[in-house]
Amino acid sequence: MAVDKELTKNILAAVDRGFAAQAAFTEDLIRFPSLRGQEHTAQDFLFGELKQRGYAMDRWSIDVADIESHPGFSPVKVDYTNAINVVGTHRPLEETGRSLILNGHVDVVPVGPLDMWTRPPFEPWRDGDWLYGRGGADMKAGIAANIYALDALKSLGLQPAATVHVQSVTEEECTGNGALAALVRGYRADAAIIPEPEDDKLVRANVGVIWFRVHVRGLPVHVREASAGANAIEASFDIMKGLRKLEEEWN
Repeated sequence: MAVDKELTKNILAAVDRGFAAQAAFTEDLIRFPSLRGQEHTAQDFLFGELKQRGYAMDRWSIDVADIESHPGFSPVKVDYTNAINVVGTHRPLEETGRSLILNGHVDVVPVGPLDMWTRPPFEPWRDGDWLYGRGGADMKAGIAANIYALDALKSLGLQPAATVHVQSVTEEECTGNGALAALVRGYRADAAIIPEPEDDKLVRANVGVIWFRVHVRGLPVHVREASAGANAIEASFDIMKGLRKLEEEWN
């Protein structure tokens, strides 16, 4: 279906008008240290923001029992008590379009050694057009973009003609079990957009991740008889070479 050029222009202008608020919203999200196991405060914030916008709300903790039989499940040993998913749903009075999922993850990777940061990792700061802070790009800016894209439509008196689920999930950085939990809970749509930082490209597929452990057994001997023993660390080098070769074949 052809897109009305004037409508497109108006929507983009509305996005631009709301961009300062969107950037400030992203800063607010960065301030939440939503590391693995600590995502609940950020999710509480997002729940409130979506609720006040009038969306039908859903919030639940990931339950391994619900997803462990799914082929997309990744085994975990951490506690999921604070691994909370949040979904805000827009439903039109009449479904005339195609449904959509706008998905983003609120969990962030560890900060690493603090002495290597020039500023505290969860205190956002700007340098010209750049916004810094742990999790800003990956992917709290994407969550903000999802929400403010719909805000832009609303500011014009418009709304999507079909159901839209705005999802903020946890447990993406390690397993992907957060998005899987939303899928298993029954959230479906004709399409899904996940605004990860992909250099303004549309990426339709990614390779998966395999988690495994390799145990290498050595043969300890006295240093004077090292040649008679087996060094487990040196033996693991061959395993790494094999994995690198496999990676080249797969990619």
